[in-house]
Amino acid sequence: MAPSKMRAQTHAIVAEPSAGLYWLGGGLTALALLGLAGQAGAEEKIITSHGYNFFGELEYGADFDHLRYVNPEAPKGGEISIWTLGTFDSFNLYTRKGNAGALSNIGHEDVLTSYADDPTGVYCFLCTTMEYPESIDWVTFNLRDDVTMADGTPWTGHDLKFTFDMFMTDGLPSFRAAFGAFVEEVEVLDTYKVRFHFAPDSPERDRIGLAGGMPAFSQKWIEENGYNIDEANVTPIMGSGPYQLDSYDIPSRIIYKRNPDYWGNDLAVNKGRNNFDSIRVEYFGDSVAAFEAFKAGAYTFRSENSSKTWATGYNFPGVVNGYVKPEKLPDGSLSLMQSYVFNLRREIFQDRRVREAVGLMFNFEWSNESLFYGLYSRVTSFWGNSDLQATGVPSEGELALLQPLVDQGLLEASILTDEVVMPPVSGSRQLDRKNLRKASKLLDEAGWIVGDDGLRRKDGQVLTIEFLDDSPAFDRITLPYVENLKRLGIDASLNRVDPAQASERERKYDFDMTTHNGRMSLEPSTGLKQWFGSEGVNESSRNLMGVADPAVDALIEEVVAATSKAELKTAVHALDRVLRAKLFWVPQWFKSEHTVAYYDMYEYPTPLPAYARGELDFWWYNAEKHEALKAAGALR
Repeated sequence: MAPSKMRAQTHAIVAEPSAGLYWLGGGLTALALLGLAGQAGAEEKIITSHGYNFFGELEYGADFDHLRYVNPEAPKGGEISIWTLGTFDSFNLYTRKGNAGALSNIGHEDVLTSYADDPTGVYCFLCTTMEYPESIDWVTFNLRDDVTMADGTPWTGHDLKFTFDMFMTDGLPSFRAAFGAFVEEVEVLDTYKVRFHFAPDSPERDRIGLAGGMPAFSQKWIEENGYNIDEANVTPIMGSGPYQLDSYDIPSRIIYKRNPDYWGNDLAVNKGRNNFDSIRVEYFGDSVAAFEAFKAGAYTFRSENSSKTWATGYNFPGVVNGYVKPEKLPDGSLSLMQSYVFNLRREIFQDRRVREAVGLMFNFEWSNESLFYGLYSRVTSFWGNSDLQATGVPSEGELALLQPLVDQGLLEASILTDEVVMPPVSGSRQLDRKNLRKASKLLDEAGWIVGDDGLRRKDGQVLTIEFLDDSPAFDRITLPYVENLKRLGIDASLNRVDPAQASERERKYDFDMTTHNGRMSLEPSTGLKQWFGSEGVNESSRNLMGVADPAVDALIEEVVAATSKAELKTAVHALDRVLRAKLFWVPQWFKSEHTVAYYDMYEYPTPLPAYARGELDFWWYNAEKHEALKAAGALR
């Protein structure tokens, strides 16, 4: 047996979350492996498993009683309500048209699922087991025969194949490109048995993950309703999940109700989960109005993302009287890659010196002290808060990956010897004059010269930068940055638009700079192509920056090809190092804890899992506490 085949048998293969349903336009899912069973002839053994993990062991066996991080005795009932910004006009997440409502895919379930305390393992959910050869040329999902759609009709392998074919015809281009490169054929072997045949040149590590990210849709329902997944639609695609759309009021409210006849109510994996009778989403035009509504009891759970509000706002009567609980909860996740990003499609930003100069003028230290009450740390890496972030000078393993790219002229030789790029450090005053001088020198070298009117020009063109934003909460952060850029001679401005306009402009890449957000995976793979790859530069909503760099593409392939944790870590270190050196972002901030506030009628198991807060998943409602809050007049 070849060593590579042995690895495929003894380790498992897992696609990072971004490799699953994101290709469809919505969420995601991963997969897993385990035991050995039988043989397909004398040549190749067939692995049969309830789960799959490429680099390690699964946390859960096939016969677990309940997830470790839930309260299996949690009561059912009540409502939890949250808020979101903007508006909506659709419930179809699988198109770039329209603005899909919050939680639009809440009723959709995938063939495979993952658990909050096993971030790199994935498990059969709509299947009982999966089978695949050591070569992973194909995977067969043995589907459950008790899965029903929301209307009670059964879901079968024919529905799964229909869904795949539908997305390959009408789905997002990114989905079609991904699945077209991985899946050659989907074959229904029996009513509840479906096989995905993989392209021989597709990365082995992601094959099962992509296949298991398919959702449960009904062929009969879609055909009878003439549903087109390429169009915005206020009717959500009927799913099989525990919650379904109950009512909505555009543009202000969406309510989802728990389905009492949900097929999976008695599954071990669902014990202690899906506890609320209803989930309500309230929409607001700005964060200030949203906070005032929370204080008045218009909704009941709030994730607080404003440092100012967290530091100064939680002294209102509801908190003083004990009706509202502000709380800090642990967060072991990777830090978000939250940042201002340049649109590299703009000619002015194709000069690295311009990007470096602009980045020098954002003063995080002043912002954190003066605006954030010292609550944040600086984002420094795309894999921050983990051992995947690059540090110091390149290791021997990194050098082996970077040297060929230098030899080909794809990277500067300095990448081999320099310390990893870190964000600039500024002083305690808003305008750091040392960084101003350095930025000015960079722009002079790039040919952007200051004129008599104080503005920089090159070939008669004024250096102009517009920040696109839809959040009033960012005004106090971005405007000082704009002022610093003006002192540098840049015609900078902030254009705050409504969320719908911001989404439309970002889809068309019609911006200079904007704030971008996202979280990488602990086991990154082909999903990186959506974030940083050349092939998705003109169609990916993740690659807003417009990164299209052959060195980055080559390192992504190294990450995808990794066959051990050590190889993966080295490849990610090299990729992180190069991405940071490209300076297409101006890193913002993060904190390694959740700051939340909620009306004191919710409870949760302790300790919480490191990778999930879980308020909509495994928290529950205390009816007695709710009645006490109502009696006190704390809730509307």
